[in-house]
Amino acid sequence: MNGHYSSNAANGLKQTKTNEGVSLEDLPKSNVFTSNLPADEKFPTPLSSYDAPRNALGPRMVKNATYTYVRPEEVEEPELLAVSPRALHDIGLHPSETNNADFTALVAGNKIFWDPSTRTGIYPWAQCYGGWQFGSWAGQLGDGRAISLFESTNPASGIRYEIQLKGAGKTPYSRFADGKAVLRSSIREFLVSEYLNALNIPTTRALALTLTPNARVRRERMEPGAIVCRFAQSWLRIGTFDILRARGDRALIRRLATYLAEHVFPGWESLTPSPPPSDPEINRFTDLYSHIVHLNARTVAAWQAYGFTNGVLNTDNTSLMGLSLDFGPFAFLDNFDPAYTPNHDDHLLRYAYRAQPSVIWWNLVRLGESLGELIGAGSKVDDPSFISSGVSESFTPELISRAETLIEAAGEDYKATFLAEYKRLMALRLGLKTQKDSDFDGLMSELLDTMEALELDFHHFFRRLSALSLAEIETHEKRLAVAQRFFHAEGVTGVGNTVESASERIAKWLGLWGERVREDWTNDSAPANGTSESATPADTERQRAMKAVNPNFVARGWVLDEIIERVSKGERKVLQTAMEMGSAPFEERWEGVGEEGERWVRDPPSGERMKMCSCSS
Repeated sequence: MNGHYSSNAANGLKQTKTNEGVSLEDLPKSNVFTSNLPADEKFPTPLSSYDAPRNALGPRMVKNATYTYVRPEEVEEPELLAVSPRALHDIGLHPSETNNADFTALVAGNKIFWDPSTRTGIYPWAQCYGGWQFGSWAGQLGDGRAISLFESTNPASGIRYEIQLKGAGKTPYSRFADGKAVLRSSIREFLVSEYLNALNIPTTRALALTLTPNARVRRERMEPGAIVCRFAQSWLRIGTFDILRARGDRALIRRLATYLAEHVFPGWESLTPSPPPSDPEINRFTDLYSHIVHLNARTVAAWQAYGFTNGVLNTDNTSLMGLSLDFGPFAFLDNFDPAYTPNHDDHLLRYAYRAQPSVIWWNLVRLGESLGELIGAGSKVDDPSFISSGVSESFTPELISRAETLIEAAGEDYKATFLAEYKRLMALRLGLKTQKDSDFDGLMSELLDTMEALELDFHHFFRRLSALSLAEIETHEKRLAVAQRFFHAEGVTGVGNTVESASERIAKWLGLWGERVREDWTNDSAPANGTSESATPADTERQRAMKAVNPNFVARGWVLDEIIERVSKGERKVLQTAMEMGSAPFEERWEGVGEEGERWVRDPPSGERMKMCSCSS
């Protein structure tokens, strides 16, 4: 098959393009992934998959391949529940396309861009990958309920996305499952994908949410089914390499790594250079590994800075592009509790909030093991004998030593990149223009220790801090007076704390923060007599800058639970409300949003904080 699909525009027909986007028909489509990587040998062409009985496709083991051609199962009477306007824009579709019957059919899996009569177009596929789950090798996993439809390129931005349906039916990788997704988990993924994007945290995206009313899906109980139409520049993950390494498929590891550099990233020259080790024989595959390490370090730093906990960071859930991926039992912190995990199956706290940086590095070491032969080969990586025959016995010790050295160097780079990005984001959240060495221990760490000891709300603290003027904390007495603004609605919390002791601790920290803020905003000073609580122009600018990075709305677990319950009972507008707030989380208020605009940003109900859920969520 060709890598690009012939649209009406390519055939010389008029393309309906405006600054607001194009039609679904005119959206440029491609299949670069399936054109460059090997298909399932049992169904090597779209026609062979199309002609096969559905149950013949699997589930089964698939070897020597990165994907299988498989189309979505048809859905009876699908209901389009919601669309993300920002996602529609970023893909390059005109807003009016949501009223198009073809759009509704596409996001439900009832339309594909492949014509069986002419055998032309793009046939859907599901990826093959493996993974380490909770530290143990799980074998072949793959897209058990996700099917990619095509790749699209935004005509305005030139960015290519892979459009995928989650909950679209069985694939060869479904194992013992049904290939479906429940409404509950689909709402959660639909909303959090767009919320993370609004926070500027790298993430996969969600375009549309569709109810499948005639499908009842069994999880802990019988539940309504749904499909999320989601997209990403790539759905490749560390687990994609894991399965190839487990099977000893060194040729395909090399081919996949080359594809990743040349077709997912903008080319070898675009990659983050490796940190200079003592060994000068760094090759392009080392640069590729370093680039992936760098991307993931920045993403996990953003998770930590914004209190996001994935809940199930297996290698099959770790993106090679550093994207937040595959949302199951995720949650945002309510109280600041580093040991919190939202996954009720995570008894050893492997994926707790505080463990995320270390577990992502553990996953990246597994990737290093998969790429180790290529990394360790150094300048010999392109020698014909190495490509065809592998590592000679005499060269093995040198290769292993070099690979270990370079992976260790990448680990140091990971730490440095993570800390630099985390400090940068935290400095912004604290309203600082510059960074000082003393900020981390003297200001940031002390704040987190205070939050933990007093069981303060992580998000509300930063948002309420954003609203404080420096004049309000000019004296210790004033700082004591405002300290209680950071308490929960029920008052002081935390073991052994009193109103007096908690207020004193917060006031002490506010004094440190106020001094540090004044250093950066040099044009600012509080009134000399200390009587006015109004902000000066510079302080007003600082407050505005802080509110632009400290969200007012947070996609908390209890909010998502309420939305799920209301949608399940027939409400629909609540999804639009949640999307409006989640797409603009830093706003003070949202025009046209009802009472949720005030209630969802209040203190979480005490009984709804820090809840846990299952992987089937």
